[in-house]
Amino acid sequence: MPASIVTTEDLMDFKVELLEEIQKLLEKESRHVSTKWLKSTEVREMLKISAGTLNNFRVNGTLPFSKIGGIIYYDSAAIHKVLANNLNIND
Repeated sequence: MPASIVTTEDLMDFKVELLEEIQKLLEKESRHVSTKWLKSTEVREMLKISAGTLNNFRVNGTLPFSKIGGIIYYDSAAIHKVLANNLNIND
């Protein structure tokens, strides 16, 4: 097998091509990111809180929610964000 010499320029070209491919993949994935919506029971189990506490979080605006046909849904990313913000405050 013949030896081939790889130059610094070859490596830079490869790096640029690789980064472009990674960027394309990330852009493709970001278009398909779906929000996971949780029902009240799932949120209560996740946070280990009562129905009354969850209602208080809704009323005072702690947890954003959407109501569709009498069912309340919570964005899981928003819940994680609230938790992260509260952890930073309490440190």
